[in-house]
Amino acid sequence: MNNTLKLFNWKRCIAFSVFTLLLLVVFNFYGLYTNKFYFFKFDNYIFPVLVGVHLIYLYVLRFKIKEQEFTDPQMRNLEYALYGIFLVYIFKLMDTIYILLSYGKYQDHIMPDTFLPIGLTILGLQIFLLFLTLIAIKHRVKSIGSYAFDNINENIDSWS
Repeated sequence: MNNTLKLFNWKRCIAFSVFTLLLLVVFNFYGLYTNKFYFFKFDNYIFPVLVGVHLIYLYVLRFKIKEQEFTDPQMRNLEYALYGIFLVYIFKLMDTIYILLSYGKYQDHIMPDTFLPIGLTILGLQIFLLFLTLIAIKHRVKSIGSYAFDNINENIDSWS
């Protein structure tokens, strides 16, 4: 795990996470079966909202590490929300696997040539995002600390 944290230091982790999130937001509007983008489906806008929460967490993580600040209840709540979003990411991963496995079932129908390449790209990005999310949480624990609020009065800067 230490080698992984060295390879994906917190700066690289945040940069790769932002890049992966933005790519997945674009692919969220893409229909694998039809090879078209769907911008007018309400369901396609749920994922970008959740990505917004993830981006806020990454910003807070970057800020806390750069300023060498301690954790606070707001960051804890944001991370707990990220745990729920992580479950949505797992659901999206399973949905993509289900769609890709249905390729053999619909092989007699006209499938776009981009079905497997784009589908496998999306699958790889989703797996990479799950990995980066876990690495970001590990960096929070290592660099910022745990959520121990017993000594909260010692960590408050009352002059700011």
